[in-house]
Amino acid sequence: MDVVTGPWGTRFMGRSFASSIGKGGITARKQEGDGATPEGVHRFVGMLYRPDRMERPTDWAKPIGPSDLWSDDGADPDYNHMVRAPHPFSHERLSRADPLYDLILITDWNWPYSVPGRGSAIFVHRWRKPRHPTEGCVAFAPEDLLWIARRLRPQSRLIVRG
Repeated sequence: MDVVTGPWGTRFMGRSFASSIGKGGITARKQEGDGATPEGVHRFVGMLYRPDRMERPTDWAKPIGPSDLWSDDGADPDYNHMVRAPHPFSHERLSRADPLYDLILITDWNWPYSVPGRGSAIFVHRWRKPRHPTEGCVAFAPEDLLWIARRLRPQSRLIVRG
């Protein structure tokens, strides 16, 4: 039960979904800040959700709150890992004002042993608007993301093809 995505969209469990990829396209040479989605096979290693905005989508989803962050600073010993505020290095706030991160599927891109500058926070999340490019993540309509998230299994993978 792999989620297979590319510039044309995504397939999962016999269904096709519209999806968004990074504004830098798909790359085999991912670097921090390039806006590209990394090509390859990525495991899903976590699911996060906003309990103030939605019900728990699966029994393995973890709630996030205002203090939850994701480090995107290559100088940080916790680069490309979830951290808590206050945090002295550059980071992304997971509890955003907009709904993009209300549900996040975490991939194993450059994780758990992160190489500085190789790219961080490659998530699967809600899109801003249909087919609007991301900063390197894969994004879906909210109802499609929830449908996919509820059907993922521990062996499910995100396969990104250029």
